[in-house]
Amino acid sequence: MYFKKLESERIYLSPMSLEDVNDYTKWMNDRKVTDNIHSTSKVITTIGEKEWVEKLMQRGGHTFAIVSKDNDKLIGNCGLMDTDYKDGTSTIGIFIGEEEYRGKGLGTEVINLLLDYGFNNLRLHNINLGVFSFNERAISCYKKLGFKEYGRRHECYYLDGKWHDEIWMEILEDEYRKNKLDQV
Repeated sequence: MYFKKLESERIYLSPMSLEDVNDYTKWMNDRKVTDNIHSTSKVITTIGEKEWVEKLMQRGGHTFAIVSKDNDKLIGNCGLMDTDYKDGTSTIGIFIGEEEYRGKGLGTEVINLLLDYGFNNLRLHNINLGVFSFNERAISCYKKLGFKEYGRRHECYYLDGKWHDEIWMEILEDEYRKNKLDQV
């Protein structure tokens, strides 16, 4: 069962549920997901994934299940992590686990919900994220939403016989608000 905590046109974000551990385990063993989140070399068991979900749920915070409005189907996970309320900073994490939902702009909807929630409800000032240089679709999405590159760690991720850069991007609250006005 899911709860509509944050909602957009095609998806909503719900608190995570232990009932979804099998889906999370499946995704954490899917190279199309794990290549992008630096987890390809890990072997994830259902027991290990259940422990991870339990820890997230016990900590509270801002980690969500991504659910399709059409059929209430779990399609991924996202959240604002390492939130520092004193300095108003947080880091976005996201993945769309269900393959048929990728490449349809749903990630953009998710990021917009997280930005709105972070800047308008949590009083954040700076939200960042990390992305690998080969993930051109995600980089394009983030730029479209107003994120700017502020740093790059060169050749820090080894995947399939090649080294890749990790790109760090951020958006400030006033840039987010200006970008929202420009979209109207």
